[in-house]
Amino acid sequence: MKSFTIHGIDPDLENKIAEKSAEYGLSRNRTVKKLLQKTLQSDQKASRREMFSDLFGKWSTTEKSAFEKIISDFEIIDESDQD
Repeated sequence: MKSFTIHGIDPDLENKIAEKSAEYGLSRNRTVKKLLQKTLQSDQKASRREMFSDLFGKWSTTEKSAFEKIISDFEIIDESDQD
């Protein structure tokens, strides 16, 4: 497998790579490879869900249950509020 070096990376880009590395839990090298693959090797048209998946979190079953418990009071109708 070939290797190459990229010279002259500005500090802002370097910081963004470092942030992504921390987010992915990968080395900077693997992060850059992942970003390049994601960008350049996307031959197949991504579904809308895949295109935006990094913008939305996913809840575990426990988190979902906890949220539903917290908002359960909103399901109760107070008779005095009805006209």
